[in-house]
Amino acid sequence: MPAGMKPLEKFLKKQTTALTRAGGFVGGVADKASGGTGASRRRASLSRVVPFFRETSPESGQAREVFSPDSEDPPSWPSATGPGVVPAPGSANGSGDVRSPSLSSDEQSSEASLITESGSGGGGGTPLPPDTPDNLTLALLDSAAGKRSGVCTETLLDDFMLTHPIFLAADRFQQVLLQQFSLQTEGKEGGRGGREAERRDGDGGESEGVMDAAERKQAVLSVAFRYLDTYRELLQEEGERSNSFPKELYLCAVQELSRYPELVEDVLKLQRWTEILHCPSDEEKESRKKQVRPLFRHFRRIDACLQPREAFRGSDEIFCRVYTPDHSYVTIRSRLSCRVGEILALVREKLQYSEDQPVLPGNLILVAVTSAGEKAVFRPSDEAVFTTLGVNTHLFTCEPSELDSLLPLPEEIHWTPGDSKLHDMSAEEVANQLVAFDWELFSCVHEVEFVCYVFHGEQSRWRPLNLELVLQRCSEVQHWVATEILQCQSLPKRVQLLRKFIKIAALCKQQQDLLSFLAVVLGLDNPAVSRLRLTWEGLPGKFRKQFQQFESVADPSRNHKSYRDLITSLRPPLIPFTPLLLKDLTFLHESCKTFHGELVNFEKMHKVAEMVRIIRRYRSSQLAMDTETSPSHLQTKAYVRQLQVIDNQNLLFDMSCKLEPKDT
Repeated sequence: MPAGMKPLEKFLKKQTTALTRAGGFVGGVADKASGGTGASRRRASLSRVVPFFRETSPESGQAREVFSPDSEDPPSWPSATGPGVVPAPGSANGSGDVRSPSLSSDEQSSEASLITESGSGGGGGTPLPPDTPDNLTLALLDSAAGKRSGVCTETLLDDFMLTHPIFLAADRFQQVLLQQFSLQTEGKEGGRGGREAERRDGDGGESEGVMDAAERKQAVLSVAFRYLDTYRELLQEEGERSNSFPKELYLCAVQELSRYPELVEDVLKLQRWTEILHCPSDEEKESRKKQVRPLFRHFRRIDACLQPREAFRGSDEIFCRVYTPDHSYVTIRSRLSCRVGEILALVREKLQYSEDQPVLPGNLILVAVTSAGEKAVFRPSDEAVFTTLGVNTHLFTCEPSELDSLLPLPEEIHWTPGDSKLHDMSAEEVANQLVAFDWELFSCVHEVEFVCYVFHGEQSRWRPLNLELVLQRCSEVQHWVATEILQCQSLPKRVQLLRKFIKIAALCKQQQDLLSFLAVVLGLDNPAVSRLRLTWEGLPGKFRKQFQQFESVADPSRNHKSYRDLITSLRPPLIPFTPLLLKDLTFLHESCKTFHGELVNFEKMHKVAEMVRIIRRYRSSQLAMDTETSPSHLQTKAYVRQLQVIDNQNLLFDMSCKLEPKDT
């Protein structure tokens, strides 16, 4: 085993210890019986996807907060000293600290880079001071009307649109916009005198920031268009619930046309938006009706996996198998976003007509069972549980008294040694297919999903369905690497596989797919693989040296400085290591508060939006895709998109010890 692996192994053990204290289990399904918050369950899930996910150290306690709600002193808000720069602890500006106290000075220096990258866009400094959510909306309208000097309207609009669900519910935001549009200050023909009077403040001076009615309406429409453009796909998903807002705004605008003819173009644009959200095209409706997708790896359909990946929506219908304690199963057809209670109702209906179940079960519960036998009981109110399942996690239904008797499926416990199909595939083809599939998955993730995942957990209005699938894929690739090597009984062939995986990692890195690149590296660093001394000793020296270089990129020291230096040097399109993006957002979220009383820390919202803009920049150009359709090409494509993996770490260790016993 290369010497460079030892420090990483120690770090992984340290993270495993911290993970054990956090609770839950591998595979991304939170232990819902534990009663933890949605945010904490998501952090635990993220820890398992990325082994070097840094938690606050036990010695330092919880991360310091910018202010205390119990303090009598006024709130201290973080203030940027430059675009995306985090002030140092104890800085003269007294603006507080958003860094983890557990970091060394070198790590803190690197930590500042997680907020933004050079050229990530948009203007520096704080666009708005802390204020109430409603007042921030009014300030946004002032900016859109050009009534606020020194504010970058584009940056402010983007900040607000990307982050407003954190501090202002969409329904309330829509209500404020409608109120402001309908607010009348003067008639169109009210004359110069009326406007002069309106612009005077209480002391008789003039207030330059006051809008007349026409300006206000145009500002409201400008902000509304930006909102509809940002959330278009998500609003289409909600149907009439979301479509009522553009309809109401459109009706109000039509009534005002006679008094404000300058609104005519905006009214026509609003009418088009109403049609887009309320009446999707016939082709889209038909395709959505006909398309019922098998749920991931539960069904091995070659024709389905070869199709280009489309973004999942909550209303999509899927097939899924739900198992019973005797490992028989029923196949249900369900919406992706449906509640657990609805799933149980469908299962009960199926069991009612099943010959294997002559007696209808009583009180059913839905349980996720991993390949290691760990269980999580879902609440009836839980939604969209399908995408939270781990690589080899299956849904079981049973009565509460049968919970302890649930066992993993036999095929998840036993393994059959044999040669891999990977031996017959070139590293180039496999790497190309990994990159292509990762790009499809990453492109399906709406940028708002990153914010929803970290800041809302299970209470989010929109579930991060596609983002959860990207995290699942990352875990799947890691286990795939270990599975393929440990299933290979021949030492020379294992060495060949080791070389091939290092070459695949190099090709993924070359094509700027850092998701699969690091997933493969972490898979090779799996303790069950890294302990294979004879296998690693058979590796040529140049491959060992290359892998040590790859390990340095995965090194978590100094806040993953090597990885950050690498990704900063790349130009789009690129696929980042998504778990680390979420780790950065989580750090930012937990290191400073969103509210102090009723005041919103908008500087925090600005920094969150900066990180989302970085993600947007990664996808600012299209990745060139290979369109070859030869039989060997299609075979490799199907293989890469339907990886067969073992994710039970105990089983992987057993396989490893049988290949190379400890005394060898």
